[in-house]
Order: sequence, then C-alpha cells, then structure tokens
Amino acid sequence: MEQELAYSIHLGSDKNKTTKAKEIAKNNPSETTSFSNNGIQNAKQLSKVNKHNLRDYGNNKENICVIYGTENLYQDVQDLYFDEFEEAKLEYNSKQTREDRKIDNYFKHISQDKQKDLACEFIIELGDMDFWNDKDTNYRMRMVNVYKDQVRDLMRIVPEFKVANAVIHFDEVSPHLHLVGVPIKDDYKRGMRKQPAKSKVFTKESLTRIQDEMRISCIKSYNLVYSEHSLLKQKKKGRNQDINIKDMGNYREIKQQLKKKEQKITEANNQTKKLDNTGKNINELLDNLKPTKLNKNNMIISNEDVEKIKNYTSNVKDTTQTIRSVNDLNIEIKELENSTLELRKENYSLKYQLEQKNDEINNLKQDLSLKDKIIGKLQSEKESLKEQLQKFKGFWHSIMGHFHKKICYEKDENYKIVSDDLYKNGIFTDDENQIANDIHKKVKTPDEISKIKENRKKNDTRF
Repeated sequence: MEQELAYSIHLGSDKNKTTKAKEIAKNNPSETTSFSNNGIQNAKQLSKVNKHNLRDYGNNKENICVIYGTENLYQDVQDLYFDEFEEAKLEYNSKQTREDRKIDNYFKHISQDKQKDLACEFIIELGDMDFWNDKDTNYRMRMVNVYKDQVRDLMRIVPEFKVANAVIHFDEVSPHLHLVGVPIKDDYKRGMRKQPAKSKVFTKESLTRIQDEMRISCIKSYNLVYSEHSLLKQKKKGRNQDINIKDMGNYREIKQQLKKKEQKITEANNQTKKLDNTGKNINELLDNLKPTKLNKNNMIISNEDVEKIKNYTSNVKDTTQTIRSVNDLNIEIKELENSTLELRKENYSLKYQLEQKNDEINNLKQDLSLKDKIIGKLQSEKESLKEQLQKFKGFWHSIMGHFHKKICYEKDENYKIVSDDLYKNGIFTDDENQIANDIHKKVKTPDEISKIKENRKKNDTRF
C-alpha cells in the first residue's frame, strides 16, 4: 500500500502579539487570534526571526542547513531591499522638490511604516511527527534536495515573491523549511512605483493556488529523491492562509475527539453504576431460586428472570467495550504526559541558554566600556592633530607669502630658482607655483577667504 504524507505550507504571522490582538483573543474559544495581513513588520521582528531561524541563541547550528542566502538573514533582507528598490528610490527622489520628502534608506523607511510588512516568512513541512519519528539522520538529510526544489518552485510559481533566505531545521520533530522574502509589485501610482505588497501578492485565491501547486511539486521531488511512489494526504482547511485557530480543521477535530472521549467516560461511569445495581438484583434472584419437585439439582426460573439475566449479560458486554476505549484514552494521556515532560526538559534547556546569553551580554558590556575609553582617547588625538594641522596651514601660508614677496617684488632670483625646483619635484602645485611667480596673485589666509565669502553674501541682491 502506498504511504500518504502530510504537507503544510503556512504564511507566517506576528501581529498576534499586538495589544489589539490580545484583546480580541480573550473573546475567542481558542484564546488566540490571527490576522490576514500580518507578517514580519519591522527590523526588530526581522532580528528575532534571524535569531530563531539561524539558531543564534544556542549551539545548534550543526542541526540547521542554509540552502539559500547566507548565515545572516537580516543582512540578506537588507541586500534584497537595495537590489530591488534602490533604482526606484533614486527615481522617486529625483522628482521631489523638498528634501524632507526624499527617502534615504528604504529598508529603514518600510521598517517604520506601520501600514506595510518589511518581509514575509513561509514555513513548509512534508510529513508529520508519526512519519519522521523512526527515520535516521541520513534519511532526514536527504530532504535538503527536496526543500531546495521547493525554494525554486516557489520562486517560479510566485515570481513577485523575492526570496532572501531559506534554512532547514533538523533539530525538531520533523525537518521543515523556513523561507523569508519580500513580495513586490511594480505598478504603484503613489509614492515609489515599486513597493512591498503582501496584500496584493498573497490573496485568499492566490494562496490556494500556491498551496495546490507547491503540494504537487513537493511530492514529485520527494518521490524522485527517495525513489518512492508516495501520495499526499487530503488537503485540510486553513493551511493556505492565516486564519483564526478556531476555524482550523485540526482544531475542530481535536475538540470533537475530546468531546467523544468525555462522553465515553461518562457512559462508562453510568454503565458501571447500572451494573452494580443490576448485579445486586441478579444475586437476589439467584438466592430465591427454588428446586424442582422431581430433581433437587435443578432450579426453577421464570421467563421474566431469564430476560433480566440476558439484559445483564448484554450490559456487561457493552461496559467491557467502553472500558477498553477508556483504556485507549489512558494510553493517550500517558503519551501527553511524556510530551509534557519533553517540553519541560526543553524549557530547562532554554533557561540555561538564556543564562549563557546573559553572561555574553555582560561580557559585551565590558567590551563596550573598553571601546568607549578607546574612542575617547582617539577623540583627544584627533583634536590634537587638528590643532597641529591648523598650525601647519598657517606656516604654509607664511611660506607662500614669503616666496611671493621675494620673487614678485624684490626680484630675488635665488627664490625663483628654489620655487621652480619645488614645483618640478611636485612639492608646489600649479596654483602654488603661480601664486609665487605672479605679481597679480595674492596669498589669502583662511580668515581673509571667510571675509570675502561674507561680503559676497551681503552684496548678493538675488531673491
């Protein structure tokens, strides 16, 4: 029988952390919410995605594989913004008559724009926990080729979505792909002609089409890489767009399963009570049986009592089946307890990593303090050099003035010979040599130049 694999492609969500989202979540059965236009809104959120996807908070980098971009997702997105928007930005700025309307850095500009998302993240996964549970490392690592195809397929299916970085996580239950990029449109009439456009590129209809095509491409790649003939499980509602959790198919299924199991427990309790009462009646019935006249070893029992015993037997059978289902529920509860234990272990691990990060932060603070001292020292040296430079400039103006006087007015040929020699050896520039030899030129000090500029401004009658 051909195996069936689960497939999911989900457009990431971050706005659930806003105050508005938390207020809405209080009124939802799931105590959470999701919005259709959310994503990576600013540079701060992008930095968090960078730390999570590239495992910057721990020592698990050997369990991830970057298949597109570099090991600096944040810089990859910045580079993408420059490559995609710089030309449009320069074109926009050239049309602006006011400096305050020009855009200096478009990445920072969009990061500060609350109406647009800075970037978007897709999470793609083939196979669920049950499928990957018994697969070894070599089997898992072959997914690199499958997910590389998925990156190329997404770029082909949605050419408006420019991919910046893609990384596979192998350190969780199942290997899955985190893919970050920017959806772009080139037909805006207001502002820059080219802008990020999540709501235009990713609509409900386009996401459905993208999911359908990506599903087909993924199972083809998997079968080719693994030499299999596997199929995909039926697509479930809610996997192709950001939706409220209470509307997701798996959420409703879990709620229905819990409700059924609660009904089974209640049913088992009721049947047990009923059996206890019926058992007492059966015992009394058996105690009151009388022997027949012909044979003391045989007892007389009425048809009514026979029906009671049959009903009792039937109830015992039903109760046994119910108890078996309750036992299955107990097994599931045990599995849930084991999962909870694993989560606790992971929590302890994260706390340990947090303590390590705090130590690193303290070390960085010490380094920063040292750097501040170095900067202060360099600043003092800079001021000293500026002072020395001013003295040298004054000295140089004096030399030029002296040469000008000796050559132009006193006609001292010795100074003329020295001036020509300095010019031939590249010490005097053309201007300096002309000043030294031309009687109409005059050496001006920086103060004299400043006064000339001020007088020109005063005499300027233009409006």
